[in-house]
Amino acid sequence: MSLSNSFETHTLKYLLTSDSVTRPTAWYVALCTTDPTDSALGTEVTGGGYARQSVAFTISGNNASNTSAIEFPEATANYGTVVAVMIMPASSGGSASDMIVHAQLTADKTISTGDIFRIPAGDLDINID
Repeated sequence: MSLSNSFETHTLKYLLTSDSVTRPTAWYVALCTTDPTDSALGTEVTGGGYARQSVAFTISGNNASNTSAIEFPEATANYGTVVAVMIMPASSGGSASDMIVHAQLTADKTISTGDIFRIPAGDLDINID
């Protein structure tokens, strides 16, 4: 996963200055049909019963992983092909400056009516090296 430009700046301010930074208090996984970049949101899935899902993380060394499985509602319409995820600080809305991190999936996943997209516990990893 990659930090967004705004959260790279937040991290540097936190680590290397006495400037205060506002940190998120909630984290949500968003599914995208186009890849986000460090400065632009991907195309988030809409409709078909889709909703961002909350996520909690556990930290071990320089790795953060989701503490429990993340399960999206059963699709009531085709989502298309999900290619990436974003971590956002709210259950809806936001801009690229709100995006915390983003990543491409290791394998694209086409979500059709009746499918359920799941991320098993420990499979959503964020590493800082």
